[in-house]
Amino acid sequence: MSLKSLKNLTRESLKGKRVIVRVDFNVPLNKKLEITNDVRIKRAIPTIDFLVENKAKIILMSHLGRPKGQIVNDLRLTPIAKHLSMLTGKTVMNLEDCIGASVDKELHNLRDGEIALLENLRFHKEEEKNDPIFSKQLSSLADIYVDDAFGTAHRAHASTVGIAKFLPSYAGFLIEKEINVLSKLLKNPEKPFVVILGGAKVTGKIEVVQNLIHKADSILISGGMSFTALKARGFNVGNSIIEDYDLEIVRKMLKNAEEKGTKIFLPIDFLVAKNISPDAETEMVKADSIPEDSTAVDIGEETISLFKNQLRKAKTIFWNGPVGIFEIDQFAHGTNQIAITLAEMEGKAITVVGGGDSITALEKIGLSSSISYLSTGGGASLDFLGGSKLPGIEVLLEDN
Repeated sequence: MSLKSLKNLTRESLKGKRVIVRVDFNVPLNKKLEITNDVRIKRAIPTIDFLVENKAKIILMSHLGRPKGQIVNDLRLTPIAKHLSMLTGKTVMNLEDCIGASVDKELHNLRDGEIALLENLRFHKEEEKNDPIFSKQLSSLADIYVDDAFGTAHRAHASTVGIAKFLPSYAGFLIEKEINVLSKLLKNPEKPFVVILGGAKVTGKIEVVQNLIHKADSILISGGMSFTALKARGFNVGNSIIEDYDLEIVRKMLKNAEEKGTKIFLPIDFLVAKNISPDAETEMVKADSIPEDSTAVDIGEETISLFKNQLRKAKTIFWNGPVGIFEIDQFAHGTNQIAITLAEMEGKAITVVGGGDSITALEKIGLSSSISYLSTGGGASLDFLGGSKLPGIEVLLEDN
């Protein structure tokens, strides 16, 4: 995969040019609208710095949350602009919209090396529809387009695909890094290669398992996907999350893994509760004994031990998705133990973690710096590892 890279542009080709950059500043905010995890913002800084140093006029654009085409004050990018100003040491111009006469007027005053941040792209419903008129309006703001938002590369939106039809388009440094790291997992991982998948959603992860059966030595499955797999094996899972329409696919997946010699490990015990709350009463049960009126909220101690033993044998590890409802402290033990085990592998194995929740779990207990690589793309990294073509990457290929 050969990308048209930003690094190949010279100072002469960038100086004085307006460069519009799709970044992924979709970061978590608390009730005070304070950023609780700024990994995605920090990872965009190398591309921004490169453009500043080469005297481009930088126009950043991003979405935040799911405003569904409406203006939502709590989803404005004002706190992002303030935080980015602090991180870069440069004042970031915070615009009130992303298209229109007022935007044109403010950007007219943008000087070489200065940074502007457009307002939330998803305040316009045309963004997610990849509307060609909206794409052209965005493109009219600049001379060059750079995509550095790997987290949205699996979406064919106006700011990731549509705009590339109107401007010379390049991959930023973050996208290049993401593709290089994830490509190595697919092509040449150091063995043993262990994959651990969790999280509530099943969709997307089945494709990852199917694509990695030929490449991984062990696949550890927890969260929503484990309940679907356990039900496919005839177990009762109580009120735990399942996706019934995937049962037959999961049965074939498990059989295929067995035939290929890839070991798939499912939880053997769970922590369960009758309600999802911090003060809920819990009990530990075997995987085949989840009560009808209970929900599995975390993996159990035997499963933690099983998973940790597999991870400690690995030379390459990919983790996506917490193994329990980690947002509630008493249900976070399993996820924390997986995070601690990966951190202990520092220097012994290549560890790659993808997905906002997994990274948040690491950040919460102060272990993110011990991981080899934190991927900013949850769904995008899963789609890539599942063998899908990412629309936001396809438009940046050399032969496009």
